[in-house]
Order: sequence, then structure tokens, then C-alpha cells
Amino acid sequence: MPVSKVFLYAEYQVSIPFSQIDWKSANVEMKKFPGLKSKTWLSALNTNTVGGFYEFDSVENAQNYIDGILIPFAKQVNGNLTVKLFDGDITKEASTGMSSPFYPAESK
Repeated sequence: MPVSKVFLYAEYQVSIPFSQIDWKSANVEMKKFPGLKSKTWLSALNTNTVGGFYEFDSVENAQNYIDGILIPFAKQVNGNLTVKLFDGDITKEASTGMSSPFYPAESK
């Protein structure tokens, strides 16, 4: 059965202070990718590595984003990229009761 909620974690192993990231332009480009539901920007404490936590509607759309945005940017900044995909469907029940913003509590 296809996964309908896919979480993607990405981190660039390069030190870039977040204040130097043109996130407004990046957000515009990212919103063009089909299936992207949300992104939470990440900036590591002490190391300034940058990345994000994303939600997609399918593994295929997440992979297209990796290939179309993440890998080219890693080459541009000469940094290593760490990417992991997670099945958000299988964890729904466990996450709902933990106040996860990705799983609003079911109405009773």
C-alpha cells in the first residue's frame, strides 16, 4: 500500500549561519514542488549546519524533491547531504496522542 504521509529529514554538512540563508527565495522555489505539504527549517546549535523537516504526500514526490532541490544545492555549497525518509502513516496512532502538529487529535 502506498504511503500517503512521508516525512523527510535533510541536513547539509556545511556551516552556514542561518542569517545568511535566503530563505524567502528558497521558500518560493520549494512551494513549486508537487506534494510538499510543509517544511520546518532547521539550524543546528553550535555548528550552523542547515536543513529541514518536511512532509510530503508520497515517496515519489519526496524523492523528486531530493533529486530536484536538495542534491543540486549540496553540490552548489560543496557540502555533504544527509537525507532520511520516514513512513508517517504507520506512526499516526502513536503520534496523535503526543500533540504532534502533523497528527491533529481526533474529535470525539
